[in-house]
Amino acid sequence: MQSLIKQLNDLLKQIDVALLRLNIVEKQKTIAELTEQLSHSEVWNNPNEAMKNNIQLASLSKTVDQWVTLRTQTADIIDLIKLSDDSLTGEFENEVDALKKDFEKLKKDLLFHGQYDKKNAIIRLSAGVGGTDAQDWTEMLERMYLRWAERSNMKTSIIERSSADEAGIKSSTIEVDGPFAYGKLQSENGVHRLVRLSPFNSDNLRQTSFALVEILPQIDTPQEIHIDDKDLRIDVYRSSGHGGQSVNTTDSAVRVTHVPTGIAVAIQNERSQLQNRETAIRILLSKLTQLQLEQHISSIKDLRAGESANWGSQIRSYVLHPYTKVKDTRTKYEEQDVQAVLDGKIDGFIDAYLERG
Repeated sequence: MQSLIKQLNDLLKQIDVALLRLNIVEKQKTIAELTEQLSHSEVWNNPNEAMKNNIQLASLSKTVDQWVTLRTQTADIIDLIKLSDDSLTGEFENEVDALKKDFEKLKKDLLFHGQYDKKNAIIRLSAGVGGTDAQDWTEMLERMYLRWAERSNMKTSIIERSSADEAGIKSSTIEVDGPFAYGKLQSENGVHRLVRLSPFNSDNLRQTSFALVEILPQIDTPQEIHIDDKDLRIDVYRSSGHGGQSVNTTDSAVRVTHVPTGIAVAIQNERSQLQNRETAIRILLSKLTQLQLEQHISSIKDLRAGESANWGSQIRSYVLHPYTKVKDTRTKYEEQDVQAVLDGKIDGFIDAYLERG
């Protein structure tokens, strides 16, 4: 019994250290403030702000509840063991093992300490070299991230998608809503390489294809990032379509360019020019924020021209022929079951990247 008590006391110390690092007390204060704000009906006069606060409240509450519950359970088991006799040792050993496993799962929260790690994420996928194979590969990656989000109980919304002529997609932009979405997905930022026998040529030759994955922190409101209006160029043009009733015959497509860096975002999914403009600006702000992080500077004004996640930063290879393996070039982590990875099992790659520090 004394051995179990020692293990639990050690666990309790680790939990208390985690509570301090996670600022649980401050989070509890924020939860109380948000709960008070949302209890007043007038707050819903601004639905966007109310929804933002509601999402923040849910995320904070989940984190705090899990850690506080774990600490309470650990302390309670210590008290129970002290009051019990040695005949119950086996039962308590199972309880202690369960608490340790819960701690191992929760302590991943400690890996998220970046400024934007708690933000929702925007995934931007772009087909690269490889023609139809690359476009098909880009669609496979889109499916992989949608499956991962579903497995992780995160919400997704495709806000821009450009289909290719023969197969696959040219590009896709996905919003991912969930706890630490950006913190988890930042490991995916870069070029992903696929090697396989091509299903798109008659000789079934070995083909190497590339797709660019950009992971951006979602900037909820323009007020979070200040950009001078003179640094933005906004162009309006007619949306393209495949014909029929879905063709947008108005000049509603919008391209927003950040003049100092040359970074541009074009959106045409919505029929409303205003909606496309707002979405394009929101994504542009996210791209600039990601570039700011990569260049380690404190102000958007100091950004140097250049694209986030450029085509030179190959991070992972997915090999389907002549053998099967997925390997990350940065962490050296690898998986042999390629199909499982393409079905959304990428947490091993995410954890290896986070633990690398």
